[in-house]
Amino acid sequence: MGDIPLRKIIHIDCDCFYAAVEVRDNPKLANLPIVVGGNPNGRSVVATASYEARKFGVRSAMSSAQALKLCPDLIFLKTRMDAYREASQQIHRIFADYTDLIEPLSLDEAYLDVTDCELHRGSATLIAEEIRRRVVQEVRITVSAGVAPNKFLAKVASDWNKPDGLCVITPAEVDDFVAKLPVAKVHGVGKVTQAKMQQLGIETCGQLRAFSLIDLVEKFGSFGQRLHQLAWGIDERPVRNERRRKSLSVEHTYEQDLHSFDQIRAAVPDLLSSLNQRLEKRLDDDYLVNKYIVKVKFNDFVQTTFETRLDQLARSAGSETDYLELLNVAYHRRDKPVRLLGIGVGLKDMKDSEELTQMDLFSSDL
Repeated sequence: MGDIPLRKIIHIDCDCFYAAVEVRDNPKLANLPIVVGGNPNGRSVVATASYEARKFGVRSAMSSAQALKLCPDLIFLKTRMDAYREASQQIHRIFADYTDLIEPLSLDEAYLDVTDCELHRGSATLIAEEIRRRVVQEVRITVSAGVAPNKFLAKVASDWNKPDGLCVITPAEVDDFVAKLPVAKVHGVGKVTQAKMQQLGIETCGQLRAFSLIDLVEKFGSFGQRLHQLAWGIDERPVRNERRRKSLSVEHTYEQDLHSFDQIRAAVPDLLSSLNQRLEKRLDDDYLVNKYIVKVKFNDFVQTTFETRLDQLARSAGSETDYLELLNVAYHRRDKPVRLLGIGVGLKDMKDSEELTQMDLFSSDL
């Protein structure tokens, strides 16, 4: 099946990230069943459940109403994205002390390629242990880590000894480890694929090896080729640095709804100041601003965005007037009290020959 590239990959995954940050900031919540996000009186869903809540069967993406039925003592907490982003940024600053090859998957998860790191005599295991210790000391939450020769196995390993665990798969251990690995642990194998595999008598990757590439493609389509490689522990995907940025934004959820456009007007200076600070810290000479964009979320949780493309590329976030004009249009689409405001810029990467499109402006970035 070919040689496995001798990379040293660490996959870091925070343990119940949102819930862990909440417990860190409010120790009274320790050892209690809590969920972040959701409202038991509405149609919302759970974003994160603590391990104490999981013991009752509560899971992420479960409806809040169902979660409350499973655990009547469940404590519901509002999401605080600013706090989670700050914790994530702290963790990523720790990562950067060991490698520049960091591939974030979300706020609480990332791959690190430490192949060329000379610290701890190049031991990926010792590097992972030190990162875990530092996160506890500096961020005061726990993370689990997987160490392996490739991304597929590192991700599997990080889940092996959760929570607050470390699992190492050395190159010499890969073949035996993967042979015994349940196919349910393979990323991309969902319930439908797993059911089809069970019908074929496939429970482990070792059993998957009995099928040829042609057989797997015939039975599982394009995913069959990927399965054929993973069954032998082969994953040649490199760790890719953070994607080039297509937008930059800030937003704020207000404790008291904003009931008029005058109140919105008064909120813009702080938002613009924050946006300018982020632009100063995060942008380099390869970027220019090509859009101004606003987001308004009303008190009924309906949200709207509005944007304008600039006639000429710029290097700044614009003026208060630029955003007030857009917010005026967005606000008067509903004329309801506002719970959240966001402003941002679309960006053109001057290294690319083609115009980049805005993607997921107000998503959680790192």
